[in-house]
Amino acid sequence: MLPARQPRTIESRIGMNSSSTPRQDPSPEIVAHVDGGSRGNPGPAAYGVVIEGAGGAPVAKLSKFLGRATNNVAEYQGLLAALEYALEYHHPRLRVLTDSELMARQLEGRYKVKSRDLKPLFERARGMILRLEHFSIRHVPREKNAEADRLVNQALDAAEGKTF
Repeated sequence: MLPARQPRTIESRIGMNSSSTPRQDPSPEIVAHVDGGSRGNPGPAAYGVVIEGAGGAPVAKLSKFLGRATNNVAEYQGLLAALEYALEYHHPRLRVLTDSELMARQLEGRYKVKSRDLKPLFERARGMILRLEHFSIRHVPREKNAEADRLVNQALDAAEGKTF
């Protein structure tokens, strides 16, 4: 008889599992480069997300103008878009790369979520993460997120009526 499967906490789902035994992953992981920004804080805001498949090739590019918001709200909206994509297209394994240290540390449980604007976004993200088989998030330098940043600026420019 096999032992009962232990439920995983959000910490193990975001890459803090301390198991040293390699295991066979049942499905490939997708990677989401997530960025959000605003011109002014708060100000006109948007997010950009680049989803890469198992081989590293882009499979989707997502962006959206959000109206007036803070940088941090825009970052979380980008994360939510990546999570929605993973769930909608049945990708149970998601790795997020973000240049938002705050968002990454909050989801890792290293920083508390104090902002009233971010708490509902954090809770929504947590609920979606729990529906995934595996989730990890890592803070990366801005240069490693250039395409997602370009999508943010493209959405902001389009909202301001600029052509590109």
